[in-house]
Amino acid sequence: MRILLAEDHPDLAANLGEFLSGHGHKVKFAMDGDAALRLAQTGRYDAIVLDRMLPGLDGASVCRQAREAGTATPVLMLTALDTVEDKLAGFAAGADDYLVKPFAMAELLVRLHALHRRAGGAPEARVLRVADLTLDLDSLEVRRGGDRLLLPRAPLKLLELLMREQHRVVTRAELEQALWGAEPPVADVLRAHMWALRSAIDRPYPRRLLNTIHGIGYRLADLEDF
Repeated sequence: MRILLAEDHPDLAANLGEFLSGHGHKVKFAMDGDAALRLAQTGRYDAIVLDRMLPGLDGASVCRQAREAGTATPVLMLTALDTVEDKLAGFAAGADDYLVKPFAMAELLVRLHALHRRAGGAPEARVLRVADLTLDLDSLEVRRGGDRLLLPRAPLKLLELLMREQHRVVTRAELEQALWGAEPPVADVLRAHMWALRSAIDRPYPRRLLNTIHGIGYRLADLEDF
């Protein structure tokens, strides 16, 4: 996707840009509301990630004026304002989705994919597959070799992220962020969740799919395909 990222916090903008680029997306940056409005009206994007509290024009004003000028690009609004009234104001300005800070990068990516799909972009597969392991995104049913597997919420969320990023090494930081956002627990709880996931999807079967990349993270892949 081609994404316009309007965020004035340099560190967050850099982290978001790096994350989205790392997932194959092209990112254009705007650091204030006036630049965001100009780029939204003159560029071609598949989605706009728009901070609510921008210097100059605020995000709601940018969204409203862009809509009035005919911009139909899906808008995901980011904000630390989390009351119902704040959210309603964002939607009233023309936003398509609303994500409250702090947030998990993985959730941001999933929401952008959903916006792109609803806007008529490339359809997203509703069943993820790695070898004989499948995850139905609608029913959340996990199967391997015809067997139905029951997973708790946290291992299931990790499995979805790993399957979406199959064959890529997903870092521990990305996995922790998917579960806990910017505040992971002090104890190594991730290791326990990964142990539960491995026990469910790998241990009863002859071919291992979940691979530990020591000191970095994990990769879900059928190594016989390499």
